[in-house]
Formats: sequence, C-alpha cells, structure tokens
Amino acid sequence: MAKAAITKRTVDAAKPAARDQFIWDDGREATPGFGLKVTPAGSKVYVYQYRIARPGEAARTAAKRYTIGRHGQLTPDQARRRARELAAMVATGIDPIEAEKAGHAERDRLEREAAERARLDGELAFDRYAALWLDHYENEKERRPSSVRLARSVVENHLKPVLDDKPMPHIGRADLQPIIDAIPVSRKGSRRAVFAYASVLFGWAVKRGDIAANPLKEMAKPEAPKARDRVLEDQELARIWRATSKVAEPFGPMFRLLILTGQRRNEVTGMMWGELDRSSATWTIPASRAKNGVAHIVPLSPPVIAELDRLAKLGEHDDDGNEIVTWPKAGFVLTTTGRTAVSGITKAKRRLDDAAANPKADRRTPRTDRAREDAKADPLSPWRIHDLRRTVATGFQRLGIRFEVTEAVLNHISGAKGGIAGIYQRHDWKDEKRAALEAWARHVSAIVKPAGKSNVVALDAAKRSA
Repeated sequence: MAKAAITKRTVDAAKPAARDQFIWDDGREATPGFGLKVTPAGSKVYVYQYRIARPGEAARTAAKRYTIGRHGQLTPDQARRRARELAAMVATGIDPIEAEKAGHAERDRLEREAAERARLDGELAFDRYAALWLDHYENEKERRPSSVRLARSVVENHLKPVLDDKPMPHIGRADLQPIIDAIPVSRKGSRRAVFAYASVLFGWAVKRGDIAANPLKEMAKPEAPKARDRVLEDQELARIWRATSKVAEPFGPMFRLLILTGQRRNEVTGMMWGELDRSSATWTIPASRAKNGVAHIVPLSPPVIAELDRLAKLGEHDDDGNEIVTWPKAGFVLTTTGRTAVSGITKAKRRLDDAAANPKADRRTPRTDRAREDAKADPLSPWRIHDLRRTVATGFQRLGIRFEVTEAVLNHISGAKGGIAGIYQRHDWKDEKRAALEAWARHVSAIVKPAGKSNVVALDAAKRSA
C-alpha cells in the first residue's frame, strides 16, 4: 500500500497501472483514510476510506470508500478538508455514504414535491383544466351545439367563479355542493345541468389519471325537472299573436315567426338573410346552428314570407327612388344593432305577457270583437317560449298531419327518423313539410282573424288590431 504526502506534485506524478492504484496520505498534516485513486484509464480521484462500528456489530467492519471528487475539480488541500469533515461524521457514528444516500433521497423527495406543486398550480389548476376539457368535449366527437354551449355555460357561470385556480385533486364534495346549493331549488333544470356537466368533467379527469375519484359520485343527484307538457289552447295562442303587435320590432316579428315555423328559439333569433331564399320560399338552417347538428330546410308559408318582406323593407324605395324587390344577402334578420342577433328575449317575453294580459292598455289600437273577448278572458297561465314549439307539434296532430312529417318539420332525430329507420329512410318530406306548415298558417289565421274578415288577410289584420 503506497503512502505519501498527497500534494499537487504527488498527484501529478502518479501513473496508471493495470489495476486501480491507491496512494494514502502520510504527510505532516495527513488525515487517516484520505487517499488518491488512480484508475487504469489515468483518472485521478480523491477518496476517503473508513469503518463504522455500531453496537452489536463486530469490532472491525468492512471498510467503505467514499468518493470525494476528481482531481482538477478539487485541489489536494480542498479534498483533504472534505476528508476531515467526513472523519468527523464517522467519529460520531454517521456513515457518510448512507448520509449521502439519505440526502439524495431527500433532495429527490423535495424535487418531486416541487414538481407536483408546480403541476397543481399549472396544468391541474381548475380554470386551466376546465378549458382543456371544454376543448376536448367540443372537438373530440360530434356533439349537439346546444350541449357544447351548455357545458361552456356551466363552467363559466357556475364552476369557474367558485373554483377558480384550485387544483383538481384538491376539489371535493365540500367545494362542489355549495355550487349546487347556490342555485334556487325551483331551477331544477339548472341544478341538474351543473351537476351533470361537472360530473362529466371530473369523470374525464379520473380516466386521465389526474384525480383519484370523481367527487360527484358521492353526492346526491339533484331532482330532475318535471317534463313540461304545456300546450297553448287556440284562444291563448290567438291572444299571444294579437299581443305581438304591441311589442316593438324585431321582437313582435320574432314571436310570430316562432309561432308560424315551429323552429327552436335560438334558430329563429339567429336567422341570417343568407340562409333564406325567397324564390324557393325556403330557409336552410345550417348544421352549425341546428341543435342536433343536422342541416334543416324549412319551407316558408305565405305569412312567413310576408313577415320577412316587411323586415326586409320590400315595397319601400331606396334613396334613388327604386322599389326594393329583393331580400338582403347577408346579416341578421332579427337584430337591434345591425351587427348581432337580437338579444333581451326574456324582457321581450315579459312585455308580450303584459300586452296579452292587458289587451285594453293601448288606447290607440282599435277595439275589435276579439280584443273585447281578450279583455274579458281569464289571465293566461304561465308559458314558455318553447311551449310554442310543442303547440305547433300538437296542432299538426289535430290537423291530421303524419307523425313523420311533424318530426321532419321540427328537425327531430328520434322516433320515425331514429335507428335503422333513419339509416334507410331517406325521404326528405319536402312537399309534405310545406303542406303542413301552410295548413298550420291557415289554422293560425283562422283563430286570430277578427270577426267578418277573410282568412287571406287575417294574419296581417290581426297585427294591426288588438
């Protein structure tokens, strides 16, 4: 075993051999166990060799060798000082190698914890995670546009304002139940929707391995709203129609178009001139706007054409004195700004209800026999805009229109159009749909026309009188 004072000169002079060579410190300031290892490849490394005596173990245990560092990165004096620190540890019963392992393990643990905290505060923060889920929900597969809108509304209006950037794994029932409880019990549909879409979101997180369990599975599901079955009686529908004359444009025409076409509210309010063709009397609702994601052609009955002519200002003249004879090519049909679709539907509905409940409130309107009847009638029972669509479907049934035609007009993919029948039944019911909507328009004309007036002018006349 070679011994020598480990100095720079000693280290530089050391030569490699076929096996590892060791030189142990033997100078005036020598530290026992401190040495230099020279590998066959010529690498020179400072080491510290020691034994640890523990109670119950043999007096002499196997020697252990701790690598201090490579020559060049450390000087002999720096390496010796480190060896003395290690010797002090051994003197107190601390094993330097074991201590270093424990230190590495602790550093690893701290690094893992730091990485996990960064992930919790970053990609697993609710606001970021919900945005990722919404993108997945909308684009992973074809979904109804209305479902995507509702999912976004639940996140933006209910979940995100409360959960904000809280990490997904830290969100539990105690966080989610107050969100449900904040919605009035009377709004059963909203409570149910928030619960359902939140459950889908957290279920998605479970499948991705980002959270251990879906907290909503342990929560009581809100009671489902009672299925609505409100259908307006003929006299109620007539009162509502006559009341539309007292609602400012474009809301009066909007309600009349809802009654005459039977289409969904969002489809009617978002109607674009580019979707309409006056020459063929058709309205094509694109798939992107249809609730079920299927493009839909709606034949336009004469009263609908008349409504659209008035909205397009047909019969009027432009600045050069020329009569306007065509519908616009672009833009929203029902708009108050000229740039966006009509909004404020809830307020317009309240104004319509007030007008229907108080038919004699407007003294400027001529008092017809029907107006006098409305004034004497019982108050209208509460109704919703969607009830108009159900009323149209029921009216079709009363008019003897086939169920398949009703579904075609309403753009339903169920019943006669669902499953195998929907795959092999490709008849578009174009002529039948037009006949059904024109029959419905005649029916509406008959129930709203003032006494003594013909059906041909009934709808127009009803809008000028109450």
